[in-house]
Amino acid sequence: MNGGPPAVVGLSQTPAAICPMPLEKPEIAARFQERYGAPPHWIVRAPGRVNLIGEHTDYNDGFVLPMAIDRAVWIALRSREDRKVVLHAADFGRGGEFSLDDLRRGQPGWLEYLKGTAWALREAGRPLAGWEGVLAGDVPIGAGLSSSAALEVAAARAFAAVGGLGWDPVEMAMLCRRAENEWVGVHCGIMDQLIATEGRAGHAVLIDCRTLQSRHVPMPAEVAVVVLDTGTRRGLADSAYNERRAQCRSAAEFFQQPALRDVDLDLFQQLSGGLDDVIRRRALHVITENDRTLQAVEAMNRGDIAALGVLMHKSHESLRDDYEVSSPALDAIVEAAGAHPACFGARMTGGGFGGCAVALVRQTGLDEFVPAVTEEYRKKADLEATVYICYPSQGAEVLPGGE
Repeated sequence: MNGGPPAVVGLSQTPAAICPMPLEKPEIAARFQERYGAPPHWIVRAPGRVNLIGEHTDYNDGFVLPMAIDRAVWIALRSREDRKVVLHAADFGRGGEFSLDDLRRGQPGWLEYLKGTAWALREAGRPLAGWEGVLAGDVPIGAGLSSSAALEVAAARAFAAVGGLGWDPVEMAMLCRRAENEWVGVHCGIMDQLIATEGRAGHAVLIDCRTLQSRHVPMPAEVAVVVLDTGTRRGLADSAYNERRAQCRSAAEFFQQPALRDVDLDLFQQLSGGLDDVIRRRALHVITENDRTLQAVEAMNRGDIAALGVLMHKSHESLRDDYEVSSPALDAIVEAAGAHPACFGARMTGGGFGGCAVALVRQTGLDEFVPAVTEEYRKKADLEATVYICYPSQGAEVLPGGE
């Protein structure tokens, strides 16, 4: 992208036309009308997410502070009588179907997330009914904005609408995570699905990953959250992720605690001299990141955007130096963003080794920030960044389709 408005990527993996506006209800309704010759009965929407702070704390029973973003997966649908799910993925230009009475794993792809959600709901004793519809969205795949969780939660919302099922956000998030863990075979924590069900417009959400309790935290109105896609992907992240989980377990055992969430900085400073240096640094990141996340909530509650920005910078430094999950591209884009006068703070977000950074940017400075940072990143990394200007949105919802 050569400056200008942010490039937006849809459900497909190919960049679409430059378009700063998210997909909206009338567009998905029109696609359904065109395909079926009638308006949909329901339209469901489930958002992607970005994590503002609290990285690699989730599997240590810690705290995270994500927000649902105004990029989402949409399904326009109506019921069927034959217990089949028939869906056309508009962004891929192809369809798929499966029977609720004969759920079988197929080739990897978008349809498996819907099958997995159906399977998880059935395993939980939820009655399922068939439906048909059109799927579309603008959550980019592979950028760390949780397109898979958005798809799972949208599917759960669709099954709930057709089957008249109750909607408990925590329970549905847990079932969607089970679908991804056990059906799709991707290991993930609960954050992505839970923010997709618990999001609130204008707010981030503090999630306690041990209790699954959440608290909505108002986002400052004068800032935008800018997601900066480095154009690089994670490579060997799976093995590194597993290694770091093991290192955190080892550290918790050393401190004789259930998880690093239970180790405060005083205990760490008293005893950490007995740890291997690498494991000591891994533990230090998790312990301080939990503290930073709680401090970030306090800063947001008192409207102290500058303090929030400082915490984001410190988070990136810790992820880079102690947890060692950053990359040259991530460091370059964080440095470029942080140097701009409209930016309060920036950090890598997600698992690391590639993907995205997130920046908190003054609304009035966005027009200068985007071209300046993408140009500086191009100079530093010889790569093109894709930029998403995001605002905190509502979690998964079902809307009437016939309006």
